[in-house]
Amino acid sequence: MNIEEFREYCLAKKGVTESFPFDEQTLVFKVMGKMFALTGLERLPAQVNLKCDPDYGVELREKYDGAIIPGYHMSKVHWNTVILDQVPPKLVTHLVDHSYDLVVSKLTKKLKEELKAL
Repeated sequence: MNIEEFREYCLAKKGVTESFPFDEQTLVFKVMGKMFALTGLERLPAQVNLKCDPDYGVELREKYDGAIIPGYHMSKVHWNTVILDQVPPKLVTHLVDHSYDLVVSKLTKKLKEELKAL
């Protein structure tokens, strides 16, 4: 999966916006204002940071040693960095879904209702 396919997949999810809140190179994806994915556009090979359940994150890092690592410049417990060209595209979409679902599960009741209404 390339970075444009990753971007399109993120934006196709309900309630997602993209922005550059930190600088002109770090593209951030949010659902209802809460970050679930980001990527440094200047990083080669293409890498993305995704939120992840801590236990699942450890399992992924062991299984995909070097391709999935602790989150770059993020909480090493709750975020993973995924090197896009080193993991199967199906796994990338699964991990995007997992990150999105984790963030949605923590939204307030009001925000969940707003998301559902979209």
